[in-house]
Amino acid sequence: MINKIAASIAEALANVRDGSTVLIGGFGTSGIPGELIDGLIAQGAKDLTVVNNNAGNADHGLAALLKSGRVRKIICSFPRQVDSHVFDELYRSGRIELELVPQGNLAERMRAAGAGIGAFFCPTAYGTDLAKGKETREIDGRHYVLEYPIHGDVALIKAEAGDRWGNLVYRKAARNFGPVMAAAAKHTVASVYEIRELGELDPEAVVTPGIYVGKIVKIPRVATQAGGFRKAA
Repeated sequence: MINKIAASIAEALANVRDGSTVLIGGFGTSGIPGELIDGLIAQGAKDLTVVNNNAGNADHGLAALLKSGRVRKIICSFPRQVDSHVFDELYRSGRIELELVPQGNLAERMRAAGAGIGAFFCPTAYGTDLAKGKETREIDGRHYVLEYPIHGDVALIKAEAGDRWGNLVYRKAARNFGPVMAAAAKHTVASVYEIRELGELDPEAVVTPGIYVGKIVKIPRVATQAGGFRKAA
């Protein structure tokens, strides 16, 4: 019987190794798998390469992972924000490596990994410092830069609900990079607020099929100060 439900976050992340490339979902503050990031900090893997849309906010989530000193390199599109002081300090002191990737390229490089595409030409970044050292080509009068896929050893993503086969549905903008990261990684761990019985998820609403998911783990909804519950951000 296929059952991808993990009893705990620690169990779901037990096999993350030192030196892994970890794809972490999230767009701004939407869809960040904060519980899984905290679990990765507790798990202790080090010398990591992290792929995310940004480089963390304040001192929590991804910023806390960077602050723990276990990230060797970050690949992202928006490393600097008003509250990115953890990344700023690490980068300026030479304690973390940065690969800056335009946002569309970031998504497409992971999509290419999941689709088995060896490389692709893209016009974004042609003529800029981001294209230095890369192969370029003129096609039909337009200039392109050769880009390679980003493969992950592990993907950490957040979904709204899943079933024991690992099928996932998302809530609005919390979907963001989750689907392409799940397809690009060797092993995907997804946190979900709800675990549904097989057949309860509308197959037309399943965005990430279970074939791309290794483990799912249920997390609680967080109570708000108003006494309600915060849905998946």
